[in-house]
Amino acid sequence: MADKRKSYPSDVNDDEWAFCVQHLTLMTEEAPQRDYPLRELFDSLRWFVRAGCPWRMMPHDLPPWSAVYQQTHRCVKAGCFEAIAHDLRAILRLLQDRKPDPSAVIVDSRTLQSTPESGARAGFDGHKKRKGSKVHIAVDTLGHLLALHVTPANEQDRAQIGELAKAIQAVVDEKVELAFVDQGYTGSEPAEAAAKEGIQLEVVKHHEAKRGFVLLPRRWVVELIFLRKCRWGFRGFVKVEFN
Repeated sequence: MADKRKSYPSDVNDDEWAFCVQHLTLMTEEAPQRDYPLRELFDSLRWFVRAGCPWRMMPHDLPPWSAVYQQTHRCVKAGCFEAIAHDLRAILRLLQDRKPDPSAVIVDSRTLQSTPESGARAGFDGHKKRKGSKVHIAVDTLGHLLALHVTPANEQDRAQIGELAKAIQAVVDEKVELAFVDQGYTGSEPAEAAAKEGIQLEVVKHHEAKRGFVLLPRRWVVELIFLRKCRWGFRGFVKVEFN
């Protein structure tokens, strides 16, 4: 099928596929339930995530949405995408003469406007004056994602640091020791919650007399990640939802 259709910009190239396929192969190509090539299913998922459309609106030159949906569900349950992110992050860090696992991370959150599908998950963020969900993320100092936690928008950042710290330590082999955070994480409770997971919080404060845009040490890395994702949406950034 791959040679019968025009490629999409979201399709993987041969080198990318050589890296991804070892994480995605859950059955042989000859398995009776494999009606479509795995690479086509993966390219279809990449198109879906990039386009941000409903499953049933996928193009007809790709495998049926139901086949892509089922294979994606299998990969999510097997932790395939987490494994890809983990190994790719380690490779990118090694290429920059860093250790595979970071010793420091940057933590922040962003409130996303709700959609009809949000349902009871949506909350009202009084500070941002916005109803929706809040995405709490942790990235290393190079901007690579380590952990993500989604809550209603009315949840306080400081109350989520323990859950996020636990998720951070679960994806690294060498423990993270330091997390740079903004002033929303001040106080003894978030510090103690992070300390239980072996992480020390360092609050990066705004300049008292700042005017206009100020580039904050360390924290600009996570802000850049949010800005990049806002260019095309967070559908692939948060997760592929099954509902």
